[in-house]
Amino acid sequence: MSDSLARDLVAWRRHLHSHPELSFHEFETAAYIEQQLRDMGLSPRRIAKTGVYVDIALQPGDSMVAVRADIDALPLTEATDLAYKSQNPGVMHACGHDGHTAIALGVVRRLLALCAS
Repeated sequence: MSDSLARDLVAWRRHLHSHPELSFHEFETAAYIEQQLRDMGLSPRRIAKTGVYVDIALQPGDSMVAVRADIDALPLTEATDLAYKSQNPGVMHACGHDGHTAIALGVVRRLLALCAS
């Protein structure tokens, strides 16, 4: 893994961790994901109000890969003093979805790199 990707994985996860949203209210989370995908040169679209979908164009006839991550947080109060702790009182990513979403963004970046080579 490149140092750049490792740094971005940490940054994505920390951003998502500090801005948790409850299920079906992940509007800012979805916007953040969309922006990261646009920054990778993709054209994401919103589905089901808070879902994000993107196609990565491959060669005709190539196999398809689906990547999915939950993005919702839990109604819990974070009891840490971490620099990236939840900024939303009573809502926390205690379930790992912030990490799963960061990993999904990393997978997309690696797929794009593989497609370009």
